[in-house]
Amino acid sequence: MMKLNLTAVTVVLGLAAAMFAAAAHEDEKFSAGEPGDPKQPARVVKVIMREDGKKMLFEPAHITVHKGEQIRFVLNNDGTESHEFVLATVTENRKHAQFMKKHQHMEHDDPNAKRLTPFTEGEIVWKFTRRGTFEYACLIPGHHEAGMHGTIDVK
Repeated sequence: MMKLNLTAVTVVLGLAAAMFAAAAHEDEKFSAGEPGDPKQPARVVKVIMREDGKKMLFEPAHITVHKGEQIRFVLNNDGTESHEFVLATVTENRKHAQFMKKHQHMEHDDPNAKRLTPFTEGEIVWKFTRRGTFEYACLIPGHHEAGMHGTIDVK
């Protein structure tokens, strides 16, 4: 009988999970619009991620944009924990948050999402091509529940 090397099995399972997560994002259609063109003009919106006692939050918690507008989100993690900015619908974010509870190793660096370690900065350039209300949220387990979400109204 063949003896399985536990380390090898763990590595294979980890690679399979990473490939599955990457495939889940491939050919993705974005409900809130499309990735912007960094070479084109964009309105800059600064978003701060932080903790306040047991609460976690984004500042600002509400943003209004116009259909067709391109926004350069300058993201600052002023907190002591890693945080994410994931732009989608409320329903999509809830579904993805459930997936992340099962795959906690997943980190976002997608056109509509970015994870930042404490005291770092990043950015997302986004063009809003559809009217509606969308959400930006931190999908790290427990963070959304602690208040880390905001809305974007596209007029």
